[in-house]
Amino acid sequence: MSEPADTLILAKLLVVMGCPEAKSTEMAQQLAKRSEQLAKERNQSQAEAMAYLLNLMKQGWAAQEKADAD
Repeated sequence: MSEPADTLILAKLLVVMGCPEAKSTEMAQQLAKRSEQLAKERNQSQAEAMAYLLNLMKQGWAAQEKADAD
């Protein structure tokens, strides 16, 4: 799969997770780059690094939704 296709898929996933659609493509690109860096830093696969970053983002959006509800 090509990089633009991967970014598009990641952007769609981010929207499902709560990311604003207007920012999803940019955030997907940033996540891909950061996951590559993190994988090298931690000597792990890029998939593991991406999963870690996505979990952090999910937690952040959940906290934001909770704060907005209060």
